[in-house]
Amino acid sequence: MSKFEKNWKPAASASGGFGQRTRETVRGPQPLKPQIQKATTQLNQEIHRLDGALARMRQRESAIFKKTVTAVQHHDEATSKAYSNELAEVKKMTKIVTQSKVALEQITMRLQTVTEFGDFSAVLAPAIGVIKNVRTSLATALPDAQGALGDIGTELSTMMSDVGGLSGSSFFMNSETNEESEKIMAEAAAVAEKRMGEAFPEVPSVQDESVFSSGG
Repeated sequence: MSKFEKNWKPAASASGGFGQRTRETVRGPQPLKPQIQKATTQLNQEIHRLDGALARMRQRESAIFKKTVTAVQHHDEATSKAYSNELAEVKKMTKIVTQSKVALEQITMRLQTVTEFGDFSAVLAPAIGVIKNVRTSLATALPDAQGALGDIGTELSTMMSDVGGLSGSSFFMNSETNEESEKIMAEAAAVAEKRMGEAFPEVPSVQDESVFSSGG
């Protein structure tokens, strides 16, 4: 059994003398599998938090949209424009949160399928890059999520250092892992764009006669 495999999951029973076990506890890396499970649990909690934020944003969008339609029906161009601007801002925030949620879902699924060293090294660095990107994106839309995501990113970075120590290699963000992170974010952005198009109706304008003809 390789050094990595021994540290992949906790041993069924302790071995070695007290001094050896103490040194391993203090200096050695923690078993990796439980750490990954902990990280994926934390990521799922953040995804759930983003779901809640999206639900609130959709409710807000619906309320502003109705106010916009009412202003248009009353030919109140100034008010309708103000609501339209507010609605555009809500849509912008919703798109950011949607993209972030999809990106976190992608890396969570990848982490959950890690079963061996090769998978681990290929998944971990891009996951850290995605979390950094998501934290930056959510700075305005959902700043409360930054702290938890920062903690998760730190834990994953620690795991990556542990893997480097176990394998004698050094894993870090390079052009390939950065490219993979950007690919995940781009795919998430495409999904968010599609969902936005399906969820949000077009905002009417004062010049939209169909609004008035249907309003009676």
